[in-house]
Amino acid sequence: MLGNLPAETTSFVGRSAELATLDGLLRDHRLVTVTGPGGVGKSRLALRGARGRRAFCPDGVWWVELSPLCDPDLLDATVADHLGVTDQSARSAAEALCGRLADQRLLLVLDTCEHLVSACGHLIGELLQTSPGLTVLATSRQPLGRPEEHVFPLGPLPPGGAALTLFKQRAVDAVPHLSLKSFEAPARAEAAAAVCRRLDGIPLAIELAGARLRLWSVEQLAERLDSRFEILTDTRSDRLPRHQTMRTAIGWSHELCAPLERLLWARLSVFAGGFDLAAAQDVAAGGPLAPEAVGPALAGLAAKSVVRPGAHRGRTGYRMLDTIREYGRQWLGELGEETAVARRHAERCRRLVRAAETAWLGPEQVEWYERLEGERADLRAALEHLLAHDPGAALDLAASLWFFWFCCGHLHEGRGYLERALDLVPGPGHHRDRAEWALGAIALLQGDLETALRHGRRSVARATDPESRLRAAYLLGVAVLMPGDAEGALDVCTPALDAAAVAFSPGLALCALVRVYALANLGRHEEAAAEATWMRDECASRGERWLRAYADYTLAVIALELGRATEAAEHARAMLAGKRLLHDSFGIALGLDLLACALAARGDGEEGALVLGIGQEYWRTVGKAQMGAPRLTAVREECERRARAALGDQAYDSAFHRGVRAGLDQGLSHALKGDFAQGG
Repeated sequence: MLGNLPAETTSFVGRSAELATLDGLLRDHRLVTVTGPGGVGKSRLALRGARGRRAFCPDGVWWVELSPLCDPDLLDATVADHLGVTDQSARSAAEALCGRLADQRLLLVLDTCEHLVSACGHLIGELLQTSPGLTVLATSRQPLGRPEEHVFPLGPLPPGGAALTLFKQRAVDAVPHLSLKSFEAPARAEAAAAVCRRLDGIPLAIELAGARLRLWSVEQLAERLDSRFEILTDTRSDRLPRHQTMRTAIGWSHELCAPLERLLWARLSVFAGGFDLAAAQDVAAGGPLAPEAVGPALAGLAAKSVVRPGAHRGRTGYRMLDTIREYGRQWLGELGEETAVARRHAERCRRLVRAAETAWLGPEQVEWYERLEGERADLRAALEHLLAHDPGAALDLAASLWFFWFCCGHLHEGRGYLERALDLVPGPGHHRDRAEWALGAIALLQGDLETALRHGRRSVARATDPESRLRAAYLLGVAVLMPGDAEGALDVCTPALDAAAVAFSPGLALCALVRVYALANLGRHEEAAAEATWMRDECASRGERWLRAYADYTLAVIALELGRATEAAEHARAMLAGKRLLHDSFGIALGLDLLACALAARGDGEEGALVLGIGQEYWRTVGKAQMGAPRLTAVREECERRARAALGDQAYDSAFHRGVRAGLDQGLSHALKGDFAQGG
């Protein structure tokens, strides 16, 4: 099944009637918004409802969690990322999404839209207008205000039915010695029903209450809860408004926490995504909460369902639900610690990124990529805090993330943060020079050669140390190479490499890569192959994959131009294997085109046509016309000519479209294994 629906971590209780209603609405309407107060179960219902629609969505059901996103300007890019649209052109992310979804039939779920109502409404309107096969399911505390929107208000669970079932189930989950039979005694059954009535049938409030049975009996829980609510009940009504019920239930849970648990709750609210114990200690320890006390306090919060367990980078991790995080954030403000804790959180992110940048060319490159992807929500939160409170540090962080923006396909987001930070820090300085270089490198991949050339020249003029000179030469060298000036690229890169007195570094490797490309474009194959082989071996000895893949790419181009098609195919597949690990769609698109050329050149016309079709789908995800080394365009055209001549137009078109329909992951697997003819 295509899509990315998250796993359901707890049992689904009740809501059968609501599920049936939601399913009917999704059949009849293109935009359905499930509304209701925090904690009422909107996300759970949407997840279960979306899972039930998978059979009717041939292009998948895609889930986008928006709660960690603060900046509405990043909404379009965030949705594109979740759908695998890693657009690297200069067009907007919304345009890329519209182009990608135009002919697809899928369900898009936008979860937790209330803080981005205007931006969500605008994007949804564009997508529905241009993508006739698209259906959108949203969850929000308020409607999105779209004319085509059908609002489905979600109420609480019936206190005597599903709410009671939920309470019993969560109590059994929390307390090992309890069973459902434990609630059969009349007094206990009545106490459980009273708890559900008091909590107005709100699922999150009921789950928090269920976790308290580790300490109290059901009867004690009902009595204490009743006393708590009597104090707060409005004299004009015997029931609290539901939003106040939820806040009161959370506040009651807060009061029942130990003092250090309450302090930790408040401090952990700065995390936008998941976290583990080490991250919690980095950010939340201090004052009365010693580092060694964080673990027990965190375990206490987990036992009370304030934080929820879940994997974080392959280790035990935690996350907070939005409603609980909001409450903690308010307490953090009451404590006067919001700015200080956010600063510690941002400093942790800066340390993390510095370590990743230092290790990027090493054996843990893939692990660092995956870790930063997992920390992306918190990197964004750190950047937003620093942009507001310390623009110089924001500039440093955005520049230090150059490899994440540039190598991992996050071009729109990286360019946005770099431009914002540069606008706030106008004066000269080391951080500014690094940020302008990173911005130029991003512009390069977006096809904005004018910006890349401008920053390349500026970087060359300002470079003061060997590494910065090499990076500057790389940027300027590629900016003149891409339009076809290989001699000019050599003139820029060769002096920088000759003068370099540094060990293998990002600047050295990037600059050497441009020289290899330039030599290959000039037909100096022996020199180019020797230097590409050196680079590939250097990268292999360090366990590096991203640059090594481009060395394999160049070796494939050289072998193809020398008539060694089988060797070229082997190098192209080696490149694709590396790019796949880093989800580098641009590199994969280049490699697939090259592999197709090699296959056609050795007489495998059907396989070549299939791979060209798979490659076209990758080019669509990056939002560019096909591109690569200037001389490769003619080779690509020759690939199609040979394949058509060998197969005939009808067979060629059939094979090509089989590749297009194969899907990105399956198509790439076929290309790597060479089993497309059997699996196409």
